[in-house]
Amino acid sequence: MKTTFIPAVAGLALVAGVGFAAADEVIVTPEQQTVVKEYVHRHPVASINVLGLELGIGSTVPDTVELQTVPNVEYRYAVVNDHTVLIDPNTRRVVEVIQ
Repeated sequence: MKTTFIPAVAGLALVAGVGFAAADEVIVTPEQQTVVKEYVHRHPVASINVLGLELGIGSTVPDTVELQTVPNVEYRYAVVNDHTVLIDPNTRRVVEVIQ
């Protein structure tokens, strides 16, 4: 009986973990990307160099990086290591790297 129970619990934990990962995913719509790109182009800011930061989706930017507001968009932006990134202001995690 115990041998059947352990794999079932492990399988449930695996499925629950996948569900949590998917819920954490942030989707930036093409419309939001366009708004941000246009706003950033009209309001350039200096790049901030952060040594040792592996910049990508999910990276956390330090408190020393000043986040810039984009009107009508819930995310903020910054230019870090010469890359414009959208950042969740609550977690300071990168949600999108703007090309």
